[in-house]
Amino acid sequence: MNPRIASLEKMLGGPRDGALLRFSLGNEYLKIEAPAKAAEAFQAAVDRDPAYSAAWKALGKALAAAGDDVGALAAYERGIAVADARGDVQAAKEMKVFAKRLRPAAES
Repeated sequence: MNPRIASLEKMLGGPRDGALLRFSLGNEYLKIEAPAKAAEAFQAAVDRDPAYSAAWKALGKALAAAGDDVGALAAYERGIAVADARGDVQAAKEMKVFAKRLRPAAES
């Protein structure tokens, strides 16, 4: 197993477990091309902090990479709402582009 992933997983359930830890774990899973595991980690991040716009964007990316276009589109749409509410203009802009690309596949 990847040593960075092993290190992060050891912290799960401990005092440092939170949205940032789960987000970091998701990013490590994306690096090794394990999008389904990444999506689980990003989902856990947004469950812990629903206002974490970067985690919503990453969740959409992971779900799209895993072949779940409908789930990815839903994550991006939720992330856009979160980013707009927080004033996170760049994240909202990026997610709108990703959502626009996915919409035809997700709606067919």
